[in-house]
Amino acid sequence: MKISLGGRRLLATAIIPTCSSAFQHLATHLNNAVISSRGVTVTRHGDLKSFTPAKQYSCVSRLFGESDKLSSYEVDTDTEIVLNGSEEISSVNGEHGDTNGSTNGPINGSSSSSSQRQAITSAPKYQSLLDKVGLSSSLKQATKLPHMRTLTSNDIFCNRELKLSGVRAIGFDMDYTLAQYQQPAFDKLAFDGAKEKLVNVLGYPAEVLDFEYDHEFWVRGLIIDTQRGNFLKIDRHKYVRVAYHGFEAIDSSTRKFLYSRSFNKIPSFSEKSFVNMDTLFQHVDAHLFAHLINLKDKGDSEFLDMKTYDEIYKQVRECVDLCHRDGVIKDEVARNPDKYIVLDDALFPMLQSFRDAGIKVFLLTNSYWEYTSVAMNYLYHKRKVDDQLKNKNDWMDLFDLVVVGSCKPAYLVDPYLNLFRVKPEDGSLLNTDGLFEIEALGEDGAEKFLNKGKVFQGGNWMHLQKMLGTEAGEEILYVGDHLFADVLRSKRTLGWRTGLIVPEIVKEMEVFSNEKEVLQQITDLRKLRDELEAYADLLKREMPTHSQDLDQMLAEIEADDQLIKNKLITLTTRYHTAFHPIWGQMFLSGYQDSRFAFYVQNYACVYTSKATNLGLVSTNRSFRTSGEMLPHDKILADPTSYFTKSD
Repeated sequence: MKISLGGRRLLATAIIPTCSSAFQHLATHLNNAVISSRGVTVTRHGDLKSFTPAKQYSCVSRLFGESDKLSSYEVDTDTEIVLNGSEEISSVNGEHGDTNGSTNGPINGSSSSSSQRQAITSAPKYQSLLDKVGLSSSLKQATKLPHMRTLTSNDIFCNRELKLSGVRAIGFDMDYTLAQYQQPAFDKLAFDGAKEKLVNVLGYPAEVLDFEYDHEFWVRGLIIDTQRGNFLKIDRHKYVRVAYHGFEAIDSSTRKFLYSRSFNKIPSFSEKSFVNMDTLFQHVDAHLFAHLINLKDKGDSEFLDMKTYDEIYKQVRECVDLCHRDGVIKDEVARNPDKYIVLDDALFPMLQSFRDAGIKVFLLTNSYWEYTSVAMNYLYHKRKVDDQLKNKNDWMDLFDLVVVGSCKPAYLVDPYLNLFRVKPEDGSLLNTDGLFEIEALGEDGAEKFLNKGKVFQGGNWMHLQKMLGTEAGEEILYVGDHLFADVLRSKRTLGWRTGLIVPEIVKEMEVFSNEKEVLQQITDLRKLRDELEAYADLLKREMPTHSQDLDQMLAEIEADDQLIKNKLITLTTRYHTAFHPIWGQMFLSGYQDSRFAFYVQNYACVYTSKATNLGLVSTNRSFRTSGEMLPHDKILADPTSYFTKSD
C-alpha cells in the first residue's frame, strides 16, 4: 500500500492507525479510488493487511509522548510515506523542496542531523524563492541575509502598514510610555494611600490597612464586573474563559450560567458595570477591590454588608484617583524619583532623531504640569535636580509642543474643551482663545501662537492639529500605553496612526519561545481532531449504514478523539500556566485571541515593549503586516493541505 499525501503526513500517521479496516473496506469497494478526505490520496499497491495494528498504533503513541526513534512531526513537508508491507517506514526527499530552500526543522524538540544543519546554513535564506521568480542574479544584499531572523522584545510589530516617512508629527504619552515605573514600589503608593482613605475617611474596617499588594496577580485586558465582584478574561467573541470572584476561582458551570446561558441576555461587556483593565494603573484598583470582596463575603463586617459590590468599587476608584490628585503619589515620587522612575538612556536621543528628520514631536499627557516637570527633568538629567535647574526645563527643547492635564479620552472627542497656556516658571494658567486666536494671528498663526509659549493644559485635538499644522489624522503617530484612552479613541475617532506600549511582551515573548514545542503539539493535535471528524463523515458517506465495520470504526474514532482531547487539556494547561498561573497568555483566551489581542490588532498600527524602541529604526522605516487570512485560506496555505474541486 502506498499513501501519497502531498505533504499531509499528519493524516497518514495518525488517522490510518485508527481505521485500517476502513481503508480495507473502501479499497474493496472502490478499488484504487481516490478518497478526498482533507487531501488524502490512497492508491492500492499491495495487501492492506500488511499494515499491522502494532505499526498502526505506534504512530499514535509517538504523538502522546511514548518513546520511538521516528516522530511524525519530524517528517519533511514533501516527504512521501511508503507502506508496502515491509516493517520499515521510510522517508525520501520531496521533488520540490521547501519554498525557502531549507529543510523544515523538527517540531517536537529533537535535534536535526548535522547534514540538515549544514543544508540550512549553506544556501542563502531565500535562494529557492529568488530562483523561481527570476531575481537571484539581480539582487545584491538580499542574498546575504542571515538564514535565521533574530527577534527580541525590542522589535516593533505591525498590525497596519505604517510608513514613518509619511508621519509629520509624533506624540507620546508620559506615564508608562516615556516614563516607566518601578514595580511594585510605584503601585504601592496608590494602594497604601487608598487603603488609608477608605479607613480614615470613609469608615471602612480597620483590617483593610492590613491588605498586601501583589501586582503579579493581574494581567492587562481583564474585565471587572463591578456588580457581581467578578474578574473576567474573555476572548475576541466575548466568551468568558476564566472568571474569579475576588481571589476565588469561579467553576465552569457557574461561569457559563452567569455569562453565556441566559437567552437573549448575553452581555456585551460595554455596560457601565463592566470596567476594562486597559492600563497598568488599574492593577491597584483590581487588587484592592478583590480584597474587599473577600472581606465582605466573610460576613464579619456589618459596614460592608450594607454596601453592594458596585458601591465598594466606586469608592475604591475614588480613593485611588484622589491619590493621583492630592500628592500622595506624585509628591513622594518628586522626593525620591530614583526609587520610582526607570531611567532609559535611549529616550532623548530618540526624540532628537525625530526632530533631526523634520518630524514634529509633542507630549500629550493627563498628568499636570508640576508632576510632568518633575518626571521629565529626572529622565533628562538622570538625577533629581534642584529647583533652579528644574525650572529651566531643558528637556522641553526636544518638544515642539507640550500638553498636560489633557483629560484623555475626552481630549480626543470633545470639541468644546478650552485651551489654557501654562507658565512653566510657576505652573499658573493663562486663558487663550484657542482656534480663534490662532486664526486671528494671520499667516503662520500657529507658529506665532507657539512663540508665546508651547506648554498648554486642556484643549482638544483640533487645537493640537492646528498648532502642528497637520492636514490629516494619518500624518500623526501617537504612542501611549492605554489601550482605550491613547490608542482606540485616537485611531477610531480621528484616524491617527497609533503605537501601543506593551511592556508585558518582554516576558510573553520569552515564554512563547520556550513553549513553542508545546504550542506546535497543541496546534497539530487540534488539526488531528478536525481531520478525524472529517474522516468519520467520509466513512458515513462511503460505507453501508448500520454495518458492523462502520459502527466499530466510528466507536474507535470516538475513543481516539477522547484520548486526544484529554492530552490537549494537559498540554494547554501547561502552556497557559507557563505565562501566568491564573490568567494564562495575555494575547490568548482559550484557543482564541483574547479581547486585549483583538483590540491591539484592530487599533494599534504598531506595538512594542517600550517607546525608545522607535529610536532603533530609521525614520524612513516602513512597517509591513504579516498578512491576514480567514480560516479557509489558512488551511489551504498550510503546506500539508491541497485543494481539489468538489463534485
